Amino acid sequence: MTGSPNLSRRDVLKIGGGLAATVGIGGSLAACSGGNEFEYMFWGSTGEQDAIEAMLSSFQDTQEQLTIKPVYTPADYDTKLNALVASGNVPDLGYVQPAMAYRLAEQGKLLDLAPYFDEYPSLGQRLPGSYFYWDEGKCLGTQGANETVITFYNRAAFAETGAQPPPASAAEAWDWDTYVENAYLLTADQSGRRPDEAGFDPAQVARFGTLASMWSGAWYGLLLSAGVDVVDSSGTRTMLDSPEAIDMFQKLIDLMYEHRVAPSPSQLGNNAPSMAVQLASGRLGMAVDGQWALLDVSQAGFDFGVGVLPSLGTPKTTAMGGPTAIFADTEYVEQALELYAFQSDPDQVDLFSSGLWMPLEEKYYTDPEAIASWTDNDAHPPEYKTAVIDYTLENSQTYFTQKLRNIEEIDRLITATTERIQTGEEDVATVMGELAAQLNDGMLQGVYPSAPQ
Repeated sequence: MTGSPNLSRRDVLKIGGGLAATVGIGGSLAACSGGNEFEYMFWGSTGEQDAIEAMLSSFQDTQEQLTIKPVYTPADYDTKLNALVASGNVPDLGYVQPAMAYRLAEQGKLLDLAPYFDEYPSLGQRLPGSYFYWDEGKCLGTQGANETVITFYNRAAFAETGAQPPPASAAEAWDWDTYVENAYLLTADQSGRRPDEAGFDPAQVARFGTLASMWSGAWYGLLLSAGVDVVDSSGTRTMLDSPEAIDMFQKLIDLMYEHRVAPSPSQLGNNAPSMAVQLASGRLGMAVDGQWALLDVSQAGFDFGVGVLPSLGTPKTTAMGGPTAIFADTEYVEQALELYAFQSDPDQVDLFSSGLWMPLEEKYYTDPEAIASWTDNDAHPPEYKTAVIDYTLENSQTYFTQKLRNIEEIDRLITATTERIQTGEEDVATVMGELAAQLNDGMLQGVYPSAPQ
């Protein structure tokens, strides 16, 4: 440990002082002298698993009487966590989906972090949109890290086809027609024909220009850029049946069935490789995805770039992050708070420099030295500052799933609806009208409190 010898381990963590966090990815957790066990439960790709376990290994080095146990749960996470809650055998700290987190907090099963903000300033001085308040003055936690949605692309594919790379700043964001035009240039069948050329074979596509993701995190930025939101300001009426929303969804459907520059669900298949693998193999030219995919993309062994999303009016993207929560039954509140501060500090852990996470404090988006501390490396391409950092700070809005009450039921219905329209067999306006009728019939119950100003 570095820092003043007059500071305790706890004091160093509180002020963000210099603990070294330089273990390699995939390092095992060190044994400690005591037998007490602290469980950290999480999901993610195998790359994320390695990164989280390395972070926990670093934190383990600060513990003398506690064994940190990673509980990696890559599948059926919510089901397994619900079962642990029901059995009373919950972890000490872990990832929790927003909807479940609000429910567990209201049931008294998560620790209220608000009383600890003065004691741990790094917890109380985060981006306003990162907090999860389930009641006035009661905070179940913050995002484990900030994230946003951007465009990833294969530089070689663009160079080969003459397509222009996605812009690296919001001021230069493509309009939708330009986005589609470049997707046409990137798409080719096994004979090299593009979708707008005679003889193009949609059953034998060698490379698709883009993906038409119907995941709400991917389309939410497009919806915002069109000037509407999922709900009105009261959170009690939806705007998903508005002309702007219907047009946005139709544009995504048209990528698959009219323009044929994105794979349909049947073309993609149930066991499609990851986005990173498809980009690296040349099967895909570009794709909209969460910034966290940078970890896997940067390790996939190809020349990639990042850009902003296309715009339907005003450039916008989604800011998001699942909460990390401390379970109220933990016997180790102090250690849990220490780890909570530790895991979100770019000076302490390499999850930020590896590309998995983005910081929560504003200085890491505005101060050149602080920015360099987590982006001056091979994982972050040269255009990252304008394409991601500035874009997030100036053009993002918090994901609607983080703030809407009754989001579990709402999200299930929205997901089922977008699965219906992505087949291309139903009229978008009709389906969205049905969705709105269900949402407006008492399902929308307002929003949770925002962070105090």
